[in-house]
Amino acid sequence: MTVAACPGCIALAPSVDTAKKGVAETEAAVYLALPQIRCAACIAGVEGVLAKLPSVKAARVNLSAKRVRLVLAPGCDASTALQALNDAGFDAHELDATALRPANDDAGRRLLARAAVAGFAMMNVMAISVAVWSGAGDVTRVMFHWVSAAIALPALAFSAVPFFASAWGALRAGRMNMDVPIALAILLAAATSLYETFAARGAHTWFDAALSLTFFLLVGRYLEHRARATARSAAAELTALELPRATRLTATGRETVDVAVLMPDDRIALAAGARAPVDGIAETAAMVDRSALTGEADPVALAAGDLVCAGEVILGAPLTLRATHRAEDSTLRRLAALVEVAETGKHRYSGIADRAARLYAPVVHGLAAVAFAVWWALTGDLHHAIAVATATLIITCPCALALAIPAVTAAMTGRLFRAGVLLKSPTALERLADIDTVVFDKTGTLTEGVAVLPALDPDAASVALSLAQASNHPASRALAASLAGQAPADLRDVVEVAGKGVTALWNGEPVGLVRGEDGPELHLPDRCIPLPLTETPRPGTAALIAALRVGGWQVAMVTGDTSARAAALAAKLGIDQIHAGVLPHEKVDLVRGMSEQGRRVLMVGDGLNDTAALAAAYASLAPGSALDAARVASDGVILGGTLGTVAEALSLARRARSRIKQNLALAAAYNCVAIPVAVMGFATPLMAAAVMSSSSILVVLNALRR
Repeated sequence: MTVAACPGCIALAPSVDTAKKGVAETEAAVYLALPQIRCAACIAGVEGVLAKLPSVKAARVNLSAKRVRLVLAPGCDASTALQALNDAGFDAHELDATALRPANDDAGRRLLARAAVAGFAMMNVMAISVAVWSGAGDVTRVMFHWVSAAIALPALAFSAVPFFASAWGALRAGRMNMDVPIALAILLAAATSLYETFAARGAHTWFDAALSLTFFLLVGRYLEHRARATARSAAAELTALELPRATRLTATGRETVDVAVLMPDDRIALAAGARAPVDGIAETAAMVDRSALTGEADPVALAAGDLVCAGEVILGAPLTLRATHRAEDSTLRRLAALVEVAETGKHRYSGIADRAARLYAPVVHGLAAVAFAVWWALTGDLHHAIAVATATLIITCPCALALAIPAVTAAMTGRLFRAGVLLKSPTALERLADIDTVVFDKTGTLTEGVAVLPALDPDAASVALSLAQASNHPASRALAASLAGQAPADLRDVVEVAGKGVTALWNGEPVGLVRGEDGPELHLPDRCIPLPLTETPRPGTAALIAALRVGGWQVAMVTGDTSARAAALAAKLGIDQIHAGVLPHEKVDLVRGMSEQGRRVLMVGDGLNDTAALAAAYASLAPGSALDAARVASDGVILGGTLGTVAEALSLARRARSRIKQNLALAAAYNCVAIPVAVMGFATPLMAAAVMSSSSILVVLNALRR
């Protein structure tokens, strides 16, 4: 069976990081939904609760997606974590990977409805307030206050529910969150206004302020919600391709079943234009569209027996597919899980945001208390002192800081995936931004090989074919393609040695397909036959090298081939640094030597002899056609057929680092300006709400900026 190069090859290989990078991605992940989390203090609270549980090995909260990814100890389930989170006041429930799929935007519609009610009530109460401010008489003023109360209280009871519910849940669990000061501000404004209306019969009320505060906070929250939806992760886009139902062929006909019940060996009928629901083997020749998974624009021709991956679209004629995996083990699901890991990984700058979140509650609430006490002592005006303290609590909410890093990471990881680079490691984006040197393997990575065969007798051709089929080296693949149609020989004790070749026994005699001075050589018991290999650069490789050099990256080529052949290719591509005649262990030494010189090396390779170097490099990428071992050792996989995305990946990684720094600077500048303004009494709670919401929206929009 032949397997066309596609993400199925990538996903079917175990996805692990090297020990050097300290990540074990093969462990099962459990996702818990946290629909009520709003800010960095919530993140710190959730991760603090989970850190105390021995059953939880690692936890990372995704504020944008409102969920937490857990890595559990062997033999443990999520029940303990769920109980602990709910006891701490966090509404949590378990998700499976299908929950990555975007749901209907009910939350957005609810926010919009509440904002509409608050806005309608606000405008009416403001109109009444204008009449009061214009000098209405005592009786008229009292009546207007009653009318304002009749409009405002029901509107607040409906519109402010998100703030009240969240604040009550936090206080009940003995903690604080950003909605506590907001709810307090709304309640204080409404309660003070009620007192002025019914008891003191005062000149002014603040129903309009309570409604305005609620309205602007809801508008800000809705705009933030829409901005996050625009930045929908690549993982969500992948799972959006999953189908809920499929047509299964049975002995009695056809039946429509849930995709979840499909089992290996089930036969599935796919109409032209349909998307494959699970991974499977094509029973007939077919054309498929892989653009959603790999970015390949052109349809791919498959033969009977080729692999079709979940998410691919069948073109031309209907196709019958024999399932090889369940839906939960499909390529699509595994790709989504890998992207999710990359999107939610901790960045080196995450520590800054995490520490700020932990300091938020004690520092800000203490500051608000001091501001209240000082203003009350200086002016004797309780109302003004409460307004200053409330504005301080609202304006200092660290929402912008909480969104600064995850918004950029999700946006850039998704952009990379759509460009054709799947990042598997949660720290890969950060490390790619530091790269200053790119080292390419030559054969199979920079070049495509075509074997130029001499006239071979049947025995030599059959032995050569069997040896070539036993190896995944690009030269072996080219040789096997040239010998297609021959009958393979029966070999025993086949052994492949990285950088050397393949050896075996044929009729009890040693044979081998080994590396010679001028290319592959076929060693038979009685003779040695050169098998010349003509190599040509992959399409777009010269443009890639030029783009890397213009971008300031140093480029080097490493190969086990001869110096003459390596120099000829380097001259075509414009590569100055050449390392030829290098054995696999010497590739590792080369990469480590560059690292010891202070260089940050990106290794790009596809073969067994590149695996150790891929693991040793600061960061690494492997083509989608690479050997399984190379894909496993790499931090990311190039899904399309061109290497041009390497330069784009490095550029986007640098841009991500720049955006993160910009967002952190924006958040810091906002707090440096906003806190003194609020403490000095220049900002009302209404102004604080508008400014705080604007800062969060600005950070998300900066992350989305091209």
